Amino acid sequence: MKMNFHANENAESYTGREADDTWARTMLSVVDPRGKRVVDIGCGGGIYSKAWAKLGAASVTGVDFSSAMLKTAQKQCADEPRISFVQGDALQTGLPDASADIVFARALIHHLEDLNGFFAEGKRLLAPGGICIIQDRTIDDCAVPASKTHLRGYFFEQFPRLLAVEAKRRPEDRTVQAAMQQAGLADIRLLSLWEVRRVYGNLAELADDLRSRKGRSLLHELADEELEQLVDTICQKFSGQETISEQDRWSIWIGRHV
Repeated sequence: MKMNFHANENAESYTGREADDTWARTMLSVVDPRGKRVVDIGCGGGIYSKAWAKLGAASVTGVDFSSAMLKTAQKQCADEPRISFVQGDALQTGLPDASADIVFARALIHHLEDLNGFFAEGKRLLAPGGICIIQDRTIDDCAVPASKTHLRGYFFEQFPRLLAVEAKRRPEDRTVQAAMQQAGLADIRLLSLWEVRRVYGNLAELADDLRSRKGRSLLHELADEELEQLVDTICQKFSGQETISEQDRWSIWIGRHV
């Protein structure tokens, strides 16, 4: 069953952690956000909205279509006056033209059917010279074999049908770049990032995180008993290991409004 992003029980699915330094270093290698206006489309619980503020952004506007998640994001970011949130669609944010220096979207575009419309909206929001940064996974990113750092690979080993789900929804690099070009973005390039998702202090923390399905819309495809089987399998793989560092491979597309 697909995840319901509007349900109150899923309101905290994209909270409870901070963006890792592996992400921050990559963003800083792409753009200097100090004094810039950031629009974070598909902001969820505000994890990366807060991260942009910590990197020195003058303002961050988080946009999401889920009022339930936005309520959580507002609570999570209540201590940061530079962050605000608005409810809006990724293709029609309702924000003014040229109101952003950086348009950012993480783990969003694989949920969208109209990439051309999304990038047209992103281009509209950017001021001249602004930069669009899109972080998501291709099917090649998803299909990286399982390892002691790439836990997601075990999802597909145990339930191969999940990789078929990913194959249907994950965009190809050429498709993303074509949509960016059609929108009029220039200097398009692609980076690859191994981002540390979370470091678990013990196996129980990892098991609880998996059972909660937090930040993992794919796990909503599993019935409760299937999820418990997956948790048991992964716990066996990591039996006796104390600290566990979970990493995911991401593709990052960058384009500029010239």
